[in-house]
Amino acid sequence: MGLTGKLSAQIEYKSGGDVFHEVFKYMPHEISKMSPEIVQGCDLHEGEFGTVGSIIIWNYTHDGKEKVAKEIVESIDEEKKSVRFKVIEGDLLELYKTFSATFHVETHGEIDLVTWTLEYEKLRENVEDPLTLLGLSIKLTQHIESHHLNP
Repeated sequence: MGLTGKLSAQIEYKSGGDVFHEVFKYMPHEISKMSPEIVQGCDLHEGEFGTVGSIIIWNYTHDGKEKVAKEIVESIDEEKKSVRFKVIEGDLLELYKTFSATFHVETHGEIDLVTWTLEYEKLRENVEDPLTLLGLSIKLTQHIESHHLNP
């Protein structure tokens, strides 16, 4: 069993993939209003929302525990409607040497699909793959979708 891994999930998104991309790019601080049970806060630590190199601090709940993640925005791709975040400090680094989360939005005909990809390197063999974090990403996507479908 290796220490590096990659997990992905794809979710149909009914309230417009452009909207999803814009929320994470320019308004991640609003996500706590859309999904307060998962995200309690998102603060800009350095830079500007919507720019590569910006540093964002997330306060979130995972597996019933309050957690913190400081992330740098590694890349933004307008064409692929994607954003990649890399964790640089926080609770996840107690288990993982590296941890990145990327989403991108694809449109197939009338259907928008949000794909989350988690890439990581475990600190030790006995660390579990972050399946519950992938599930949290799916749930967060559904909360944002519901917020926009039922304002």
